[in-house]
Amino acid sequence: MRLSIGVTDFSWPDKLTGELSSIAVAADDAGLDTLWVADHLLQADPHSTPDSAMLEAYTTLGFLAARTSRIGLGTMVSAVTFRPPALLVKAVTTLDVLSGGRARFGIGTGHHDGEARAMGLPFPPVGERFERMEETIRLALRMWAGDDSAFEGEHYHLDRPIGIPLPVRRPKVLIGGAGERKTLRLVAQYADACNVFDIPDGGKTVRHKLSVLARHCEDVGRPYEEIEKTISTRLQPGESAESFARRCGEFAEWGIGHAVVITAGPWSPAGVATLGRVPGLLAE
Repeated sequence: MRLSIGVTDFSWPDKLTGELSSIAVAADDAGLDTLWVADHLLQADPHSTPDSAMLEAYTTLGFLAARTSRIGLGTMVSAVTFRPPALLVKAVTTLDVLSGGRARFGIGTGHHDGEARAMGLPFPPVGERFERMEETIRLALRMWAGDDSAFEGEHYHLDRPIGIPLPVRRPKVLIGGAGERKTLRLVAQYADACNVFDIPDGGKTVRHKLSVLARHCEDVGRPYEEIEKTISTRLQPGESAESFARRCGEFAEWGIGHAVVITAGPWSPAGVATLGRVPGLLAE
């Protein structure tokens, strides 16, 4: 079971820069797989408020790349409407080059129409957002392969999308969301990883979503095993490493191999330390 940390809340009461840096270094030292940040301009965590502190995602990841050495870095996830596609691909590529190959590409259709209205961001109908997401992923894969030929999509037209320098290695693509008809089909077709939610129903929903993904993989002729299955879950206040390890055992039984862990409020060093003890417990 891989473990990652998701930073969604930046409202440390004192020095934000120092607190964020210390959390990233602790996660790096603890051997966690990836440090994910939420990609919003307004705070969207349900445990926070819209006027609470929120940092722009890729600037934050670049800052954290300079303070860590091995942990992966990515967004969980970037709404396709936030940036023109070539700019988004270039941001991920730049992060990968400057971090020595540690970038992850998390992408989704976006869901926060209130944020879009508040900040003047485009927010087309959901069907169009799916089309734009697929075109963006196709463009990313072409640019990362060194293909700078003209790109002609329904929504995006690029004369010569140059992606130099190329990434150290192609960033893994994670598509957020678990919609059965469109999202999981796109996962089967393009993604290296999916992300489902930890719903308190004993794994019924997760198992069902993964079975749908398996059918889509069969339809497109792709091995289901190629796709990493991740789950977003919370470390509860005061939860012990032993308790969380038991939950990870349940996730594994459901077919999950990677837990992306968030917490209520900003992360604390104690919370990161708790996660760091879990792999040893799982190995016993």
